[in-house]
Amino acid sequence: MLPLLLFFLLTTTVATTQASSDGAISRQIHLLRPQTGSHGRHVPGISCMSWRLGVETHNIVGWTTIPAACERYVGNYMLGHQYRQDSRAVTHEALLYAKSLNLTKDGKNLWVFDIDETSLSNLPYYAHHGFGVELYNSTAFNAWVLEGKAPALPESLKLYNKLLALGIKVAFITGRGESQRSVTEINLRYVGYLTWEKLILKNSSYSGNTSVVYKSSERKKLEESGYRIIGNIGDQWSDLLGTNVGDRTFKLPDPMYYIS
Repeated sequence: MLPLLLFFLLTTTVATTQASSDGAISRQIHLLRPQTGSHGRHVPGISCMSWRLGVETHNIVGWTTIPAACERYVGNYMLGHQYRQDSRAVTHEALLYAKSLNLTKDGKNLWVFDIDETSLSNLPYYAHHGFGVELYNSTAFNAWVLEGKAPALPESLKLYNKLLALGIKVAFITGRGESQRSVTEINLRYVGYLTWEKLILKNSSYSGNTSVVYKSSERKKLEESGYRIIGNIGDQWSDLLGTNVGDRTFKLPDPMYYIS
């Protein structure tokens, strides 16, 4: 009986020591815990992570700003390692898919890229505007676009170059207006996107239409001209829904704004 009692006391002591030393981080690394931790204490960030999951899975739609309580969480996500890792996971799968294809050599295989938060990053702008907590200000955002200083999203630029090496053509379809064509071309080339088949910007004929309608129509025109859209990548679901979406689509993370 005595050895059993000593064993129980020893294991209890070890478990208590580990709990006190590891407790500070355990509530952070177990991301699937409920709203409260093992001792009933609030776990910061869990609700915002759930909100971001709802956004990325297209279960939360039609929103205009991120929740005010999530500004810090979204900012930390976008500026931290996780956003880059998540983007890398998407582009890695896209490249594996592209490499698996038995492509014809007729120059008609096409991959569609969105631009903002896909090819180019507007994080320098959103870092000064609450990472989406502020209402969209077209005047301020367009002024930023006209500076032509948006950096490339590195994972997308790498995918772009790999696709070109495979003989796949690239087309950009963006919600930017025709008046921003010149600065967009300069910005793309400056950060490393040196060539493309088409750069399609939204003209006035689509005024009042959703992004889904606009991009579906432009993709249809590409296919009617003989291109095969084998891949399509964007940060918004409106880049990937509708018609003529391509053989396979890839969704990059973006919890900062929503475009219908």
